[in-house]
Amino acid sequence: MNNFWDSSVWGPFNLMAMLLCALLAASLIKKNIKILQESLIPTSVLGGSLLLLLSAIYKVITGNHMFDQNFYGGNGATVLEIITYHALALGFIASTFTDSKNTLGKERQVEIFNTGLTTVSSYMIQAIGGMGFTMLLAKFLKDVFPVSGVLLCFGFGQGTGQALNYGNIYETQYGFIGGKSFGLTIAAFGFLCASFGGVFYLSYLRRSGKVDMVIKRNATVRTAKNAEDDVVPVFESMDTLSVQLAFVMGAYLLTYLAMSFLGNLLPGLKAVIYGFNFLLGVLAATITKSFVYKLYDKNILKKKYINTFLMTRIRNFFFDIMVVAGIAAIQLNTLGNYLWILIILGIIGLVLTYIYNHLVAKILFKNYSQEQFLGMFGMLCGTASTGIILLREVDPDFNSPVADNMVYQNFPAILFGFPLMILATMAPEQPTLCMAILIAYFILLNIILFRSKIFKKKKK
Repeated sequence: MNNFWDSSVWGPFNLMAMLLCALLAASLIKKNIKILQESLIPTSVLGGSLLLLLSAIYKVITGNHMFDQNFYGGNGATVLEIITYHALALGFIASTFTDSKNTLGKERQVEIFNTGLTTVSSYMIQAIGGMGFTMLLAKFLKDVFPVSGVLLCFGFGQGTGQALNYGNIYETQYGFIGGKSFGLTIAAFGFLCASFGGVFYLSYLRRSGKVDMVIKRNATVRTAKNAEDDVVPVFESMDTLSVQLAFVMGAYLLTYLAMSFLGNLLPGLKAVIYGFNFLLGVLAATITKSFVYKLYDKNILKKKYINTFLMTRIRNFFFDIMVVAGIAAIQLNTLGNYLWILIILGIIGLVLTYIYNHLVAKILFKNYSQEQFLGMFGMLCGTASTGIILLREVDPDFNSPVADNMVYQNFPAILFGFPLMILATMAPEQPTLCMAILIAYFILLNIILFRSKIFKKKKK
């Protein structure tokens, strides 16, 4: 039995307190430094960067890793990676439970489908560019892991959690030393590219007069009624927030049971299965949500127990924690000679993502091309929240359908993006074959995406 004064009792709580205090400190710093306000850097990225800087200074002074001290339980660096891993899935689960009252006509469904295809095609071009660079580099430098560049599509396109997942697979199964930190660093670079790249593009739009800028730096958060006639009141015997957390954690419990079953059924794919915790979490949440709504429609449940407003807050909390923990978990000493490779990969990701999404928005989303580009560029370098930040600079009231595109596109994106996840696990063993499949799949996706232009019917 542990004593209450043992580091194992207090360590995890001290670590979580440090993450939240870093978020608070970052928020205060950002609000008081003009250049940071204009940079559009997310607070979570700034908070993680503060902890990374503090950890680096501690390492120089003491020679030890700050988060591995007894104050954090002796294994804080590992716990940071665990937090990042779980927060990814929990954020997706909470996002799945959110609801939208907007009706989607046929034209809107096509635009959402095209947005999902754009997302996956962007993953592909990032993977092709990144993997092509490191495969070429590996022919001249022995220390380069040939397929490490494929992490570009996870760090940029899918964020901190997936970059950590695949970096961990490459490190533990294929001997890529520093793979986890490599993936996390790419994700951090992605946030910087989205933030500063977005600022430069917004400045260009402002100077050229192409859009009317209505910037609301301190816009108030939209609120929603918590006690409508058919919604569970806040002041019941069980608080509404507790109900929402119960749904999220219950869905994640189902996710674990599913992964455990599949892992025992397919032991050779256990690492891959547990790396897809977010995907199975979305499926578990979708099933749970459908079941609850069915009970409500049949009048078995008298109240709507799922509160979209609170689920959105929970989602944002988990994504904030994921980002700050993921950046803080980077161990700079393990990167060694990789830093210049990471910088080049970041430039490749920035250029490819910018050019491709600008082209797609201009051709397929003519009615709101600037808004679509900014939202997608921010999301495909950072996260959905980064895309929303950029979108709000040109569309503060969300009059364009871009925000809905970014939410609903997850369904076609998951469907069409699944082959990429399988290919990424095969890449270390069959790099050339996987590269050929990636290119072929990218071409196929673009044929589907631009189908209306390629197979355009001739007017009589």
